[in-house]
Amino acid sequence: MRFRSLVAHALANAFVIGPWESLELRQLGAEVLGARHAWLAPLVRAVLRAFPAPPDGEDGLAQVVALIEAHPKFGAAFHASEPPRIRRWLSRPHAMGPMPWPVAPAKNVLELAQLLEVELRELEWLADGRLYLRRARSPLLGHYHRVWMPKVSGGHRLIERPKARIKAVQRRVLRRILDAIPAHECAQGFVRGRSSVSHASLHVSSSALLCLDLEDFFTSIPYGRVFRVFRAAGYPMPVARLLAGLCTTALPTAELEAVPRPILASDVPRAQRLRRNALRQHLPQGAPTSPALANLCAHGLDRRLSGAAGSAGARYSRYADDLAFSGGDEFARGASAFVALAAAITIDEGFNVNFRKTRIMRPATRQRVCGVVVNVHPNVARPEYDRLKAILTNCRRLGVASQNREGHADFRAHLQGRMAWIGNLAPARGAKLRQLFEAIDWQRLEA
Repeated sequence: MRFRSLVAHALANAFVIGPWESLELRQLGAEVLGARHAWLAPLVRAVLRAFPAPPDGEDGLAQVVALIEAHPKFGAAFHASEPPRIRRWLSRPHAMGPMPWPVAPAKNVLELAQLLEVELRELEWLADGRLYLRRARSPLLGHYHRVWMPKVSGGHRLIERPKARIKAVQRRVLRRILDAIPAHECAQGFVRGRSSVSHASLHVSSSALLCLDLEDFFTSIPYGRVFRVFRAAGYPMPVARLLAGLCTTALPTAELEAVPRPILASDVPRAQRLRRNALRQHLPQGAPTSPALANLCAHGLDRRLSGAAGSAGARYSRYADDLAFSGGDEFARGASAFVALAAAITIDEGFNVNFRKTRIMRPATRQRVCGVVVNVHPNVARPEYDRLKAILTNCRRLGVASQNREGHADFRAHLQGRMAWIGNLAPARGAKLRQLFEAIDWQRLEA
């Protein structure tokens, strides 16, 4: 009976984290128990019927605990062959008080509207708290332009570009709130002063380099996680709900017909996961707030993987969805076994590993992190340098139009970007490319 009461307390503590919606409460319950038990759905419905709004204070929490303990489905679960167990105890967020980071304050939704320079009604429309846009029949009513882009490795990536109005508000959220919340030290992407080069530089001259790739990184982060970031920043529940709504979206059911079908049978499970994640409220890849929020939502993942890597004698860093581990001989001997540990932590944190891209690289092979060769020092791969050198040479001899095979709108800027990337890693090679670039008569050849 005491353990049964403890499980009820764990569920009640998780529920009050919010948001106070059926799907989110079931997800929180599944995080606590480590499984989506069938009896969670009727239990959540009973809680929402009894408490139309989240209960406040210890007395409210005690009432939720009592309701859970008295629910017949909850009691019957302890007589099953596999009774529920507590896999994770989720902490209850603090009420608004001293903020842990210097974010812009907003004690209520009116102050939030003033902070973001919009009317309250428009703010609620942009946040779409009642999910009207999920049921909209026309994409013109939505806040995003959606494109399914094919990947080189197979499958598709969902790009969701916000329209002008919501994008302007999201940029204010980024500047006035998210920029003040620090990312984990192992997060190298989308952080001022860090880059793919700093990410790769951490793994130079290693006896073994392990790279893992997260599957559909942004789309796999649900509304609930984003909501809890804003709660942890100190914002009260109504404000956190609006902020999370502003920064997430869901694929409208009317746009399901546009979802590409997988060609290979092996791509079906991944396509189904992407479709399921897209239909729920998630971080859109393309919004200005998504990179910072993705880093903050992955803080627990970074913390746990950093600790696991340290115990295995390795270094760890992450650039967006690219995870890298490297170490000396001790790590090299156990690198294959470490893959299982890192994958288990990643899955437990709510992310999926793309095992097709998992690779362990030894010093005898070319060790690459985010396209940067790190065997001896950060460098660009020779084939990439030779390819760009040939393009520049042919631009001078044959004409610019003959080399723009991918149809770049601004081919000159595209080439300059690639040269800058190589010059940052290998200044001598960058100088040679610059000489070839300056020898092109762009005016004559583009006329």
